[in-house]
Amino acid sequence: MTDERPWTSLTSTVLGGPDPRALARFYCGLLGYEIRTDEPDWVTIGPPGGGTRLSFQTEENHVRPVWPGTPGDQQMQLHLDIEVHDLDAAGKHARELGATLAEFQPQKDVRVWLDPAGHPFCLWVNP
Repeated sequence: MTDERPWTSLTSTVLGGPDPRALARFYCGLLGYEIRTDEPDWVTIGPPGGGTRLSFQTEENHVRPVWPGTPGDQQMQLHLDIEVHDLDAAGKHARELGATLAEFQPQKDVRVWLDPAGHPFCLWVNP
């Protein structure tokens, strides 16, 4: 069987928010990434040495998602899973950068956090 799919490569996941630079600084601090592109309404960050990037764009009408969502609320449309070695240390670091621990925590080895624009992300430990 021949793969007839044209060549593609996922280069970035994009999060919208009111301040792309603030989100970029937050995730650079959380992930150890560096800024790759810095434009007025678009910032891209990536790991040192290359790899898949994370981008942020201005969304003037951004509404913070509610997690866990309920009918009628702005739903999260994606979340990031970030593997860590120590949930407590990683959570402390995330809080220092401006993250907020979500009230609802569905799993023992996962902590759901909200970035400064309200996007959920999970810190998790591989058991």
